[in-house]
Amino acid sequence: MAFKPLHDRVLVRRVEGDEKTAGGLIIPDSAKEKPAEGEIIAVGEGARKDSGELIAPSVSSGDKILFGKWSGTEITLDGEELLIMKESDILGIIS
Repeated sequence: MAFKPLHDRVLVRRVEGDEKTAGGLIIPDSAKEKPAEGEIIAVGEGARKDSGELIAPSVSSGDKILFGKWSGTEITLDGEELLIMKESDILGIIS
């Protein structure tokens, strides 16, 4: 894949949710919500201050993250559905 996000944007692959509830019920595709958890695939170089100084991103490729339900722009790249979002849309890193 030859895609590099610009500035403070990141490329994210969604992590699929569970197929069953805790009680063992199978969740049909029509009732599933899109997961708000993902893995960072690529990171831009970072934002710039008004002075032109580069602000390094707080996340890196391979990080597992949580993001807002409506965050990012969905794209299809090499047949795979991915999200491009700003670093500020990321709520936290899962360790």
